[in-house]
Amino acid sequence: MKSQLTILMSIRPRFAERILKGIKKFELRRYIFPIPERSRIIVYASSPIKAIIGEFEAGRVFKASPETVWQFVNTFPDSGIEDEDWKYIKGARYALAIEVVNPVYYEEPIPLEVIRKYIPSFAPPMSYQIVRPGTPLAQLLRHLIKR
Repeated sequence: MKSQLTILMSIRPRFAERILKGIKKFELRRYIFPIPERSRIIVYASSPIKAIIGEFEAGRVFKASPETVWQFVNTFPDSGIEDEDWKYIKGARYALAIEVVNPVYYEEPIPLEVIRKYIPSFAPPMSYQIVRPGTPLAQLLRHLIKR
């Protein structure tokens, strides 16, 4: 059995909150690399919050042109997708629609300053990155995340 992939994803605070509250059912991304279904997505809320605040499981992952992804998510009346999401993926060669499953707010956010106390060179991803097992970030998250 293949192990679950863990991905750290930077999301603007307004969207991160809507995802973790279960309002936004899909996260749209410009395609960088494939995100397998059942991946664990750790949510880093960007400025001004600058903290890891929760996570969700990737349900269905749909990769296509931005126009096709947009049409797909709009077949769900309660998708939580807004026009601003279109502006983010418009113009990309490929886009992803990642279904949000089991969103969880952490009991305590993990601020950027705390992460940098342990990993001084840490920089949040511009979009998303794999958290590889055994790396300092993976070890730190395992110790600091409280669900």
